[in-house]
Amino acid sequence: MINDKSVLALIPARAGSKGLPGKNTRPLLGKPLINWSIETALTSKYIDDVVVSTDSLEIAEIARLAGASIPFIRPADLATDTATSVDVAIHALSEINSRIGTKYDFVVLLEPTSPIRKTTDIERMLEKLNSNSSIFDGIISLGEVREHPSYMKKLNGDRYSDLIKDSPSTSRRQDNESVYFPYGLAYIVKCSTLLTEQTFYPENCTYHILEPDQCYEIDSIHDFAFVEYLLSKYVK
Repeated sequence: MINDKSVLALIPARAGSKGLPGKNTRPLLGKPLINWSIETALTSKYIDDVVVSTDSLEIAEIARLAGASIPFIRPADLATDTATSVDVAIHALSEINSRIGTKYDFVVLLEPTSPIRKTTDIERMLEKLNSNSSIFDGIISLGEVREHPSYMKKLNGDRYSDLIKDSPSTSRRQDNESVYFPYGLAYIVKCSTLLTEQTFYPENCTYHILEPDQCYEIDSIHDFAFVEYLLSKYVK
């Protein structure tokens, strides 16, 4: 809890993955990818419960052994490519309430594909959101992008054009305004807001800035190999 407000850490982990099959159970530095998110959540002084939402009995057993709770198995219609994280989170809150009777004030969404996170990231995000709860309903993790949008191109047959028409361009990278991308280290939102606005990007939302080495997500075997290398240097 944080100031008498209950906190659920929700880790979505379906079995299907086209980019990297079996990624949630693939060993990363000797332990399943999903375990990195579970172990970080379990060490937080603010998180009350760590729940994994999955359609896979294999993932469920791995998560249970790592210390997470599996109060339900996610239905097949919420384990497709089109099912959203919001759908999964709303279903989880409903199932937990109906099965156990527990309600939460905050839900922390932790995507297994962003394992380079620290417990202090989650706690700083919760502290910032809680201390500004009269102003903000959610907080997301942002990382500065390396390739500025003003340089990006799109293809048109054998030609290319600017992705952003008439965007200002500079010859030096450092002259560009900093822009940021929402990486999946953590999305935190008030449960009441999630149910009403049905988004992890509520109208009143603040942010937490990540370190450069945290700005990676695993969607392919190349991502996996690079993140494994970073973690081997990052984790002491």
